[in-house]
Amino acid sequence: MKKLVVAIDGPAGAGKSTIAKAVAEKIDYAYIDTGAMYRAVTWKFVQTGHVYEDEFIGELSEKMTIEFQPKNGVNHVYADGKEITDFIRTPEISKLVSPLSAIPRVRVAMVAQQRRMGEKGGVILDGRDIGTVVFPNADVKVFLTATVDERAERRYKEFIEKGMQVNLADVKKDIMQRDKQDSTRPVSPLKQADDAIFLDSTGMTIEEVSAVIIKLIKEKQV
Repeated sequence: MKKLVVAIDGPAGAGKSTIAKAVAEKIDYAYIDTGAMYRAVTWKFVQTGHVYEDEFIGELSEKMTIEFQPKNGVNHVYADGKEITDFIRTPEISKLVSPLSAIPRVRVAMVAQQRRMGEKGGVILDGRDIGTVVFPNADVKVFLTATVDERAERRYKEFIEKGMQVNLADVKKDIMQRDKQDSTRPVSPLKQADDAIFLDSTGMTIEEVSAVIIKLIKEKQV
């Protein structure tokens, strides 16, 4: 079977990472969490205590090495050898990641790493510009979304399960703000690729969404 490049794009809270990871496990593909890569840069920057400055953050991102190591169903994230899997999912990082990921030098650095990871195929990547910028020739492209209310509810539950004290209304507000930032940024804005399959996951289970995407992949492998 041909090893494909599968791109799953969509807005915050659409379930991209959950679905991409589930599909990757079912078809034995490598899962590259591109959103986690930008979160890793954000985390690294916060650790420096440096004033927010595009040039500094861009240089920081170019020197970083980000790796993924799947273990016991968890895609562990490492930045320069340090595991930061849980640290990058805090509300603090979520608020900073969108403007930081719009910095041109950061995007160039991350795209270069993503392309190296996926050049041999057999990979699933999720993000906001995978099918439009990172892998415009991806074999399978899906634009995964859901209503704002459902996305907020999903993200809220994630925070609560991790013991974080958050308010649903605030989570929804943050998601709406991220939607605006991601879709209007000048560099690699969030948008559906012309040849991507639109998939609204509102009311669908993880298994149902995964089944749709696996079917698309199998059709392309023939």
